Amino acid sequence: MNEVLDKAQTVLESLAGPEAVLRRDQATAIASLVTDRRRVLLVQRTGFGKSAVYFVATRLLRDQGAGPTVIVSPLLALMRNQIAAAESAGINARTVNSANTHEWDEIFADVAADAVDVLLVSPERLNNPDFRDLVLPKLAAAAGMLVVDEAHCISDWGHDFRPDYRRLKTFLAGLSPQVPVLATTATANARVSADVAEQLGGDTLVLRGGLDRSSLRLSVVDVDDNARRLAWLDTWLHRLDGSGIIYTLTVAAAHDIAEHLRGQGHDVAAYSGQTDTGERLRLEDDLLGNRVKALIATSALGMGFDKPDLGFVVHYGAPPSPVAYYQQVGRAGRARDRAEVVLLPGREDTRVWDYFASLAFPAEDVVRKTLEVLAEADRPLSSAVLESRVDLSRNRLEMMLKVLDVDGAVKRVKGGWQHTGRDWEYDRDRYERVAQTRRAEQRRMLDYAATTECRMAFLRTELDDADANACGRCDNCAGTAFDEPLPVEALAAAEASLNRPGVATEPRRMWPPGMAAAGIDVAGKIPVDERAETGRVLARLSDIGWGGALRALFADSGDTAVDEAMFAAVVKVLAAWDWPKRPDTVVSMGSRSRPGLVDGLARRIAEVGRMDYAGAMRRDAAAPSRTGASNSAQRLRQVWDTFQPPPVADGAVVLLVDDLRDSGWSATVAARQLRLAGAAAVCPLALALDG
Repeated sequence: MNEVLDKAQTVLESLAGPEAVLRRDQATAIASLVTDRRRVLLVQRTGFGKSAVYFVATRLLRDQGAGPTVIVSPLLALMRNQIAAAESAGINARTVNSANTHEWDEIFADVAADAVDVLLVSPERLNNPDFRDLVLPKLAAAAGMLVVDEAHCISDWGHDFRPDYRRLKTFLAGLSPQVPVLATTATANARVSADVAEQLGGDTLVLRGGLDRSSLRLSVVDVDDNARRLAWLDTWLHRLDGSGIIYTLTVAAAHDIAEHLRGQGHDVAAYSGQTDTGERLRLEDDLLGNRVKALIATSALGMGFDKPDLGFVVHYGAPPSPVAYYQQVGRAGRARDRAEVVLLPGREDTRVWDYFASLAFPAEDVVRKTLEVLAEADRPLSSAVLESRVDLSRNRLEMMLKVLDVDGAVKRVKGGWQHTGRDWEYDRDRYERVAQTRRAEQRRMLDYAATTECRMAFLRTELDDADANACGRCDNCAGTAFDEPLPVEALAAAEASLNRPGVATEPRRMWPPGMAAAGIDVAGKIPVDERAETGRVLARLSDIGWGGALRALFADSGDTAVDEAMFAAVVKVLAAWDWPKRPDTVVSMGSRSRPGLVDGLARRIAEVGRMDYAGAMRRDAAAPSRTGASNSAQRLRQVWDTFQPPPVADGAVVLLVDDLRDSGWSATVAARQLRLAGAAAVCPLALALDG
């Protein structure tokens, strides 16, 4: 044992420098992996040195003649950082992911030649048919150790459950009992830890350490509206030391905040899952190199981003659980004596949480319908084809299929998904308990914002840290650092930014695949002469400006007209619209729930703009409501035969007025009908965009 730990200390120094010293739990984990070949779950705070454990253990195991370590790691950014760290200890690390498929043959040849010490694999690879069937068994047979990074993703009790991680049970089943397994995470409470340990199997050793982060100064600034939150950022951003991350709950908010702060002279950029991959890498490098003050980011800038000197993390809106919050703020202050962590909670937070909660595992009838469709098919069905037959969005459909795959009910094969013929039980009790856990986490996040006790102790308690005690650093322990009045100029600029109306909406250009099976004879590109023009909405419902007023409007069950302030904003949108040709005719989309609002708005626009009002689209009374459908194929099926246009002059340029745009298929079908009736162009206008 002493010889193993002496060698471990030497390898650690090559990784982290001559001053590095093995921590007690690092030493215990390494000895358990290298000497006892055990399965170990290491739950330790960010900055503890969890990656050092698996690199040191890898070096020692390789020196004993073991095969390569296979690390399942969630993000490319993490893989890049880990490869760089491994090289400093003379460890040859390679990665297999969707971005380097052209290198796979060479990498696997090097693995076969025992020339690779560490192979990093993204969890999504585990259920790629070719990788699963051809590569995974060979890796399981050759592996000297398996490492599961961010292991809380295995558990559906955790805040960031990812179905792809469940495929690890197949890999684990193929390992020799003599192959050690290490799972690491900084964000697993007792329940998640127990679930992960159970899935690892065997006599799993769980090592949990204290989760205090002595560099973090936690604060909550309770500003009462979006203008004040924006003004707070504008006022304080340049005073926060170093560079950092400002987290938002939505993509729209990230872009809106970044645009405002740039307009106020701050060097910031927006970052989300919708950002192009190359641009995301460039932005990450800019933040790593302190070439930007902050990235305004969604949770897409998450696990795997490692900047030890990150100076601050600010949240514009709260995540839905204290555990998720702890993970995100833990990116700050890893190699700093002090880092500011500030929460700016918002009134709309619970609405955003409710939306994401609605994306949980589907109801049993939907799952059964999916299994029925697959069972009746004579060939594998792609996700796109399944969308035309099952009412789920693509993301929810694929998440469900991955769970069913792990459960053995379906299998992913070349060409799509197929039914296995095995019986499957819908675990209603477990899914409801998970949903209840999520709701309890949301309540606790609200409690965190409101607590007058120590904030770090609160977070550590949520993670079942037995040593949680008052930190002496947070705003409740030491007093707030952010109590200065906001400058009048900053507030005025924020209000002007928030009141700037208008968002462009791109028209649908492609029909959903598989519509022929639904009896709708369309496919491929929507013909240009049947297509709508680029449209406009006053704002997104999720926007931090007009979004609040629009959410209130749609929350009202009455059929009320828009008020003067909102109508004036609509007029501003119309005035700023760079028309291909100015509309001469107004058509109301019509509405079952708010006919007075939609028709009244269309008539007022026609009057103010001196355009002809042609009337409203006539709706088939027997057609189903547009609400409830989740994907493009199902939305199109609902509205295909719904609309009949009022008479319009040949060559008319039509402004098509609606209250709410969601999927865009109603406007697409209505525009097509108007174009077929003789309109030269159709320009959709709606009050709000739900998305």
